[in-house]
Amino acid sequence: MSNDPEHFATTARLMPATASSSRRAVIDIGTNSVKLLVADVAGDTVEPVWEGSEQTRLGRGFYDDHRLRPDAIADTARAAAQFTQTAREHGATAIRIIATSAARDAVNAADLLRAVHESTGHAVEVISGEEEADLAFQGVLTDASLHAAPLLILDVGGGSTEFILGSQSHALFRDSFKLGTVRLLESTRIADPPAAIELAGLRCQLRTFLQREVRPPLEPHLQALHGAALTLVGTGGTTSILARMELQLPNYDRPLIEATRFTAQQVREHTDRLWTLPLAARKQLPGLPPERADVILFGAAIFEAVMETFGIATLRVSTRGLRFAAVRPALRNPA
Repeated sequence: MSNDPEHFATTARLMPATASSSRRAVIDIGTNSVKLLVADVAGDTVEPVWEGSEQTRLGRGFYDDHRLRPDAIADTARAAAQFTQTAREHGATAIRIIATSAARDAVNAADLLRAVHESTGHAVEVISGEEEADLAFQGVLTDASLHAAPLLILDVGGGSTEFILGSQSHALFRDSFKLGTVRLLESTRIADPPAAIELAGLRCQLRTFLQREVRPPLEPHLQALHGAALTLVGTGGTTSILARMELQLPNYDRPLIEATRFTAQQVREHTDRLWTLPLAARKQLPGLPPERADVILFGAAIFEAVMETFGIATLRVSTRGLRFAAVRPALRNPA
């Protein structure tokens, strides 16, 4: 398990849950990494107790034939088992395991579900893209400062990206698209360091995807806002890492990360810089976990493309992804 602060973050709240709260855990099996949140939950309040992440790259080699590789399944099941034990050690009385894009799309998803069940003793819920978007929206809104302004929430994952348009705590649009950092990494063979023409090609590919796939269903809902200023909120690893790079943070610090704001120009500058560096140099950048030095190229480019395509001036960072909603019992899938 990585011990980089972004991937192995703990808090000081090690006391048992109070009488008015319950201590719960959610394990999130994504295309790139497995993540754990242990939190004390009371109504709409989610107070993190322990957070961690291990990159198992479940989606490696996946997009050639949509089959999960045995070694990726084994690594993911092992990480889930470790996180199950960690959740128990921190007093979690309920553990939920969810899986997203790669598990949704895999022709052999049953192999993953069986391996994780055998290693953890818990069944895995494979959630739909719409459920993933719903959870991302509700998770981001655990930050009360985001309740008022119109928001476009972007949850960039390894295999998919969820777009959620919300206003005054109500979701106006939500959908999941087959656009993700590992998906792009697997389908784009780039030089080391990447060539300028490769970045230009990716930018063109992203603009085309957004115009063809995302704009048509999203545009009517944007027009319904009648020109109100829209804030882009990024949740997931990419924006947290960009914030750490911007601040040169050696450690994971939620308040500082969530206070970070980016202009479109700043995002483009980060993208330009990342795409000029070889992998070895990117691994040395302050705030960038070495194991994310390959996929960060594509995450930064996705945010740049969204801001330019939709004319959004400001990017805010949220560390409160779908796990902050999935850990709440009221939002559990009834199935």
